[in-house]
Amino acid sequence: MRVDCLDPRCAARGASRPIWRAAWQCLVVAVVCLFPPAEARSHPHVFVDGGVDFVLRDGNVLEALDVTWHYDEFETLYILSSYGMSLNDEGGLDEADRVELVRLRSDWPDDFDGSAHLAVDGAGIELVWPEDLDLQLVAGRLKMTFSRRLASPIRLTTRNVEVAFYESTYFFAFSITQEPNLFGNDGSCTADVLSFDPDAEDAALQAMLAELSREEIPDIRNVGALFADRIVVRCV
Repeated sequence: MRVDCLDPRCAARGASRPIWRAAWQCLVVAVVCLFPPAEARSHPHVFVDGGVDFVLRDGNVLEALDVTWHYDEFETLYILSSYGMSLNDEGGLDEADRVELVRLRSDWPDDFDGSAHLAVDGAGIELVWPEDLDLQLVAGRLKMTFSRRLASPIRLTTRNVEVAFYESTYFFAFSITQEPNLFGNDGSCTADVLSFDPDAEDAALQAMLAELSREEIPDIRNVGALFADRIVVRCV
């Protein structure tokens, strides 16, 4: 099988490279050429799936949220290429690159809004800045995990607890694809995922969003919350 690449840097690496690796290198070049960093990051549209786990003490006192992101394949490619990284000959990520990527991605932007939005009895709960970030390459996609501690732990007995999984501008599209864990649960708490149902939402709002181009931001504050998957926790 032959993989053609118009960029001379592909040919310079020699025909002995694995076919998939040559294809990866050509695709990196194409992405960087088509989407220069300044343009691509202005209003990116990134698809992330994953979820949120709950860290409890004494059975039902919530101390922290453990958040998981699985970047889509395209964003994985973009992230690696933007740092001058690529896959090794086994299709994985060298440990030195992984450690450096953890360091780089731990520098969170000032406007990071968390993706995991916690509310108890309808009131937003303050979370500490992300901690303990880790990154792994899983099936060709970057998996990122990090922790958000509560500024003040909360006993959840008979409280209405909800986590919405979203980014406020809606240009990062989050979806919950993993069942939430309740670490430290004494059996009194349960967690249920409520997936966003487009058929149940306002048709006019959906039509407005559908007409927006990639470069436009909806003139709706915190618009991502309208389309968020949610986790509801109940403790008796």
